[in-house]
Amino acid sequence: MVDPYSLNDGVGPLLKDRVAVITGAGGAIGGAGAELFAKHGAHVVVAEIDQALADATVKKVRDAGGSAEAYVIDVRDDKAVLALRDHVLKAHGQCDVLVNNVGHWVRQVLDFLNGGPDFWKELYDTNLHHVFTMTHAFLPSMIGRQSGSIINVSSIEGLRGFPQDPVYGAFKAAVVQFTKCLAVQIGRHGVRINGIGPDVTEALQVPYASWIPPEQQKLWPLWVPVGRMGVGVDQARVLLFLASDLSAFITGHTIPTDGGTAAAGGWFRSTSRPGRTWTNRPVAP
Repeated sequence: MVDPYSLNDGVGPLLKDRVAVITGAGGAIGGAGAELFAKHGAHVVVAEIDQALADATVKKVRDAGGSAEAYVIDVRDDKAVLALRDHVLKAHGQCDVLVNNVGHWVRQVLDFLNGGPDFWKELYDTNLHHVFTMTHAFLPSMIGRQSGSIINVSSIEGLRGFPQDPVYGAFKAAVVQFTKCLAVQIGRHGVRINGIGPDVTEALQVPYASWIPPEQQKLWPLWVPVGRMGVGVDQARVLLFLASDLSAFITGHTIPTDGGTAAAGGWFRSTSRPGRTWTNRPVAP
C-alpha cells in the first residue's frame, strides 16, 4: 500500500533535466509539487508571493538533494509575470513545465448578494487572470520547442455547484474550460494542458487538521470515499503524472483529485440507521 505521506513513490526520475515553474509553491500543494518534481530531476522555480514560504520550500528541496530557486512574485501583476518569464528563459533557456497553482476564495461572503464588483475583481485576479497571463507568457517558448506541459490547479468547486460563493465557483469552472479549449487549440504544437480539481486536502487556506475537532476526526471515512483527509503529496503525485511523459497522450482534462467526493455525488456513509448504509439527505450520518 502506498504511504500517502511519503514522497517515495518507487518510480525513477520522470523530469530529469527539465525546468518547472510552480506558482504558489510555498503552500501545501505547490510546495509538495516542488519537492516531488525536484526529486524526479527537475530544477524548480518556486514562484511565491511570500519570501519566507518560498525560502522554506527551496530549503526542503535542497536539503533532499534537489535543485530549486526562489522567485518572489505577485502573479496578479502582469509586468511581474513577464519579468519572471524573462528571468527563467534567460537563466535556464527553457520552461518545460508550468503549474498555475495560485488560487484563493479571498474571503468568505457566504451569499452572492454580500459581494460586489470590487470583490469579484479580487476573485478574478486571484483565480483566473494570472492563469491567462502566466500561460500567455510561457506558452510561446514551449511552442517554439514543440514541447511542454501546463497544469492548471482549479478546484472541485469548478466541477460542481458551489453555493457558498457562486462567483468563486464560476472562475474555477472557467479555469477548467480554458484548460480544455486551449489544449485543443495548441495540441499539434507538442504542448499539453491539463488540470486538477482538489478537494478535502489540508492546505494553508483549508487547514482541516485544525478545523475538524478531535472528536470528529473519526468521521473522515463517512465524508470521503477513500476514508481520509487529503494531503499535499496526494495532489503532487497527480501534478507529477501530468507533468511527465507518463501522460503524453492526455490533454484537455481536469482530474478531480478529491478522494472520490465528486464521484459520490452527495452520498455519504450512514452508521445511524439500521439497514441503510448510505444517505443523500441532510441528516446526521
